[in-house]
Amino acid sequence: MIPMLIQGLTWDANLSAFSMWIIAGLIISSVGFKMNPILKGISVAFLVLLPSAILIAWKEPFSLIPISAMTLILGGTLGVAFDKLGARIIYDKRN
Repeated sequence: MIPMLIQGLTWDANLSAFSMWIIAGLIISSVGFKMNPILKGISVAFLVLLPSAILIAWKEPFSLIPISAMTLILGGTLGVAFDKLGARIIYDKRN
């Protein structure tokens, strides 16, 4: 979000990206895929991005390169964060 604000993008683009990551985080935290947390975060993030990516690729296909890179990094980070947070919450409830 911060790079988008620095670039001076429109508010609709900023709100779209922000809402995408809120929804991606919600889905990553609640989905029960039995896989590596990094891969779970990346796969869910790309699935959430897919409809927007199709629209973006139609007009500006080269802009998908930085978007995909950030989705890869942030999706993996969210997957690990929710895995660690979830493990900590379960551990705290047991003790």
